[in-house]
Amino acid sequence: MKDVKEQKIAVPLSFGDSDRNAILNGIKIASIFRKELCLLYNYNKKEEADIEHLSARLEEYTLPIKNEIPGFPVSTLLVSEQISELPDKLADDYEVILFVVPFSGYKHYSKALAESPVPFLFINENNNHISLFKNVILSIDQRKENSDSSLWTSYFGRFNDSKIIVLAANDTSKEESNLVGKNIYQVKKLFQKFRIPHKIYKGEKSSLGNTFESLELALSSNCDLLIILGSSNITPLDWVVGLPERKIIDNAGAIPVLIVNPRKDNYILCD
Repeated sequence: MKDVKEQKIAVPLSFGDSDRNAILNGIKIASIFRKELCLLYNYNKKEEADIEHLSARLEEYTLPIKNEIPGFPVSTLLVSEQISELPDKLADDYEVILFVVPFSGYKHYSKALAESPVPFLFINENNNHISLFKNVILSIDQRKENSDSSLWTSYFGRFNDSKIIVLAANDTSKEESNLVGKNIYQVKKLFQKFRIPHKIYKGEKSSLGNTFESLELALSSNCDLLIILGSSNITPLDWVVGLPERKIIDNAGAIPVLIVNPRKDNYILCD
């Protein structure tokens, strides 16, 4: 890695068919935020003897990018980490601020996401259309960690001139409703500060169903990015029956889904 101080958009590769769209979306995101693209491969012990070949394969992936987009910052990285520890390691040591992963990689990276201090952007690798990330829907519920997902949403407004639709949960109890109201107040304050075009709507479902209602709105509109918080509390049973975010990704169609982990303090994007 040439410069570990440069913030990076990471695309973990599998050396399979899903890599192409992940890389193209990674290029788009890195261009929006003016960050370096990092193509990485997390090898296992059985592959240790083949490191030189793996490194060469990674470099081959950078050649079309360098030819098509001269001057575009792209680097490669070979690591060997436990999957759950990968985001922490890359965020701390290599300034990775976002992972771009195909929908089909959710199962593999789900436990990494649950321990990650940076968001994961999941994209449909079978969709040949690369999102412009111009029309964003943000799901807001009663949790205080909505400040992290709101901040990431603001980055798209600030650096990509994206229009934002905020869907607020409709909780019935006074206490929960007040918590949602406080979050909406902070969202509005943040977006007004940066003059980000936005509309705020009150949904029909409570905080428990708000992300699914947000997905329904995304699918019925011209949305090209859905931003949600991941699960705050995860039990062993959740890994068996499936977390809500997995169900969101399974039904998101062509819409990219950015998931912010509420279980960790999130890194921020440097201007």
